[in-house]
Amino acid sequence: MQIWVDADACPAVIKEILFRAAERRQIFVTLVANKLLRTPPSRFIRAIQVPAGFDVADDRIAQQVESGDLVITADIPLAAQVIERGGHALNPRGEFYTPDTIRERLNMRDFMDTLRSSGVETGGPSAFSQGDRKAFAGQLDRWLAKNVKA
Repeated sequence: MQIWVDADACPAVIKEILFRAAERRQIFVTLVANKLLRTPPSRFIRAIQVPAGFDVADDRIAQQVESGDLVITADIPLAAQVIERGGHALNPRGEFYTPDTIRERLNMRDFMDTLRSSGVETGGPSAFSQGDRKAFAGQLDRWLAKNVKA
């Protein structure tokens, strides 16, 4: 069991929380991105740089994730693939995607894409907040307590 991070758009503060958790719980954390990432020296933390391109990092994670793994991502299609493979998907804002909610998220994503492609200004997500950081840390701690032996 390990944690995978869709690291291209993952906030730095979330990566820091994951680095501390990797050391504390001795669980492997793998960051996947199409740019070079700096990670602290640790036998539990590694970074994989993939070639630039649309969804290349997502595809690598989807290929590597195993049942029981946790994936940190805000990418809805990747989260759906992770759930299909028996993994867990957690948004950097602290929301777990579930088999019950992922279909709704995919439908909303497709709807918003349709609006944007027709010229409607839909805006973007709100700024990442302290509350988001706390929600993520709390969900991660609960998941680790439930799934990783001390």
